[in-house]
Amino acid sequence: MKLINLGDNNTVLNQFIAEMRDAVIQKDSLRFRANLERVGQVFGYEISRELAYSVKDVVTPLGTAQVSTPDTKLVIATILRAGLPVHKGLLDMFDHAETAFLAVFRKYGKGDYFEINTDYCTTPDITGKTLILADAMLATGASIEMAYNKLVEVGGEPAHTHLVCPIASRYAVEYLEKMLPASVTLWVAAVDEELTGHSYIIPGLGDAGDLAFGGKL
Repeated sequence: MKLINLGDNNTVLNQFIAEMRDAVIQKDSLRFRANLERVGQVFGYEISRELAYSVKDVVTPLGTAQVSTPDTKLVIATILRAGLPVHKGLLDMFDHAETAFLAVFRKYGKGDYFEINTDYCTTPDITGKTLILADAMLATGASIEMAYNKLVEVGGEPAHTHLVCPIASRYAVEYLEKMLPASVTLWVAAVDEELTGHSYIIPGLGDAGDLAFGGKL
């Protein structure tokens, strides 16, 4: 697996991440969702550099222009629900992409113990295509590993996979480097060093799903 941390560069992406982390600004759920969407757009633009292109003729009202446009067939998959704004940002960049959705969640037991469950997956055929799998945060890495394996099981083997997770823990990055194949690229905007016993990222930003869409039972 290859890791690309866009937060290492001085770009406006870091402003979006700063506002998402800010305990005061993030109380505005509309702004939080908007920032997640803008982060998705930035990642989409950067991923577009990795796609295959060819020159095509485009007929204008006055003539014909030659334009290099993408040929790569894309499927954008999202882990519900926190990944939805990131998904929207990616679709803003790749409006011809197909889409897939998964419900992947923690089921807690006693103490800090929890299991990762997935009870919903809908996807087009992914075989030989480029898969972009998005979630807002990457804590242990177990959820996105399960999501990736489920998509491959149901939709087929992609030619390449881009994981888009704006905030990641160091633990999750190292875990996925061991568990995922070389045909996977992990895109992040920040890697936080600490993970609590309850698997929350520190400093992180809190629960991205709740911040975007409100609390849950």
